[in-house]
Order: sequence, then structure tokens, then C-alpha cells
Amino acid sequence: MLLIIGAIIVFACVLGGFTMHGGNLLVLWQPTEVLIIFGAAIGSFIIANPVHTLKDVFGKCMRLLTGSPYNKAFYMDLLSLMYDIFDKSRKQGVMSIEEDIDNPESSQIFSRYPAVMKSKELLSFVTDYLRIISAGNMATHELEGMMEAEIDSRQHELEEPAHAVNKIADALPGLGIVAAVLGIVITMNYMSEGPEVIGHSVAAALVGTFMGIFMGYGFVGPTGIALEHAAKYELKAYECVKSALVATVSGQAPQMAIEFGRKALPTDKRPGFQELNDHVRSK
Repeated sequence: MLLIIGAIIVFACVLGGFTMHGGNLLVLWQPTEVLIIFGAAIGSFIIANPVHTLKDVFGKCMRLLTGSPYNKAFYMDLLSLMYDIFDKSRKQGVMSIEEDIDNPESSQIFSRYPAVMKSKELLSFVTDYLRIISAGNMATHELEGMMEAEIDSRQHELEEPAHAVNKIADALPGLGIVAAVLGIVITMNYMSEGPEVIGHSVAAALVGTFMGIFMGYGFVGPTGIALEHAAKYELKAYECVKSALVATVSGQAPQMAIEFGRKALPTDKRPGFQELNDHVRSK
């Protein structure tokens, strides 16, 4: 919703101010300039990025429109899942959670948290390290180091779409200049024509510069920043799991272990202590 509201404000203010100043919106519609700028931008985007990044950018941008699933409700479900696993392991022994770990889709514990189940990478992260813990014989600092290395790798993967979009945002003003230069080259053919024809041709060329700067700084750049924020909130889920797992391996009770995980969450989406406690009991 905020993405749509922001886009409307950008369009309304820029184009509204242009018309209030006496501008004609039809002058801004230059299909050839659009073809040059956005065609070159899409082509360079394809050249610069591997296929998986192209798919990730498309999927992440669609997610911006629907809203990030990594909100307070998701984090509370994630911590409740960790509590249930820790509690069962503490009461029935580590071996009792093997079936849940190996087949989370058929597990009574995991099936109570469909939002977490949809995040396949995070689910694999949880089950892999629970499996390592159940195997035993690993010191706490070794487990923490392994998780930090994987989280660091995951961070680069999550930030890749944002970096790709930001590179295109940086390139769009330059591509706008390319379109403008080509427009000026065409204008040279009209030097024998009247001032009105030359003026119209120059205006069309300058529209290319406007489009490149407008789209780069008004839409594509902010979209890249929004993707960075989305990546940050997803990454916090991994850090939350890491903190909880390290705490439980260190001997903390399930309630205290998930408290370590809760403290790793960003403050704007972190549930309160009692709020989380009530949610865990309700599950």
C-alpha cells in the first residue's frame, strides 16, 4: 500500500506541478524516447545479471506490492515454533524431534505454523541446525560460527536483487542523456526549418533526459531501497533463529531461549514479552 501511495504522490506532484506551471502533458509523451531509455535499461539489466537474479528481482518486486510476510505475526509464529521444538526436546529428549525435523510437512508442530512453512529457505535453516544439534558433539561457539557464515552468505543473496535494481537506477539518468543526445542529432536535420519545428524537436530530446532522471530517482531507486528493507526483515528471521538456537544449546530453558531470539528482532516488529508469551500459550 505504501508503495502505491508513494508512486501516486510522485506522479501527482511532478506532473501536477508541470501542468500548473503551464506545461502540456502531451509534450511529455515521446514513444521513441521511452523505447530508447527503457529498452536500453532492460537490455543492460539482462546483460549484467544472471538468470536467478532476474527471477528474484521480479518476485521481490511483486512481493513489495502484496506486502512483506516478515512482520510481527510471522516473527511470533517463528518464535512459537522454536519454543515448541525446544520444549518437546527438553521434556522427551533430543531424539524425539527427529521425525519433526526430517518431515516438517507432516509434523504436528511445524504444521501449526503455515507462514513459516512457506519460507522454504528459512525452514531449511531451522531444520538443518536442529538436526546438527540433535547429532551432538558440537561446541556452542562452533555452531554459532557455522550459522554466522551461512547468514552472511544468505545476506549477500537477499541483497542481490536490491543491488541490481540500484545499478539500473544509477544508469537511467545516463540513458536519458543518450536519448537526449540522439534527439539533438535529429534536430540538426531541422536547422533549415522554422523556430517552431526546431523548438519542438529540442523539447522532445529534453524529455529523454527528464524521463531518465525522473524514473531513476523517482521510482527505480526507491524500489531498490525498498528491496533492501525487505531483505533486512527477512535476514532478521535468520538471526532470530540463530540466537534462540545458541541459547538453547547453552542450556537455557525454552522460554529464555526464545527471549534471546526476540531480542534479535528489529524494535518496530518485535513483539512484547507478554505478547509473545500469550501467543506461545495460545498455540
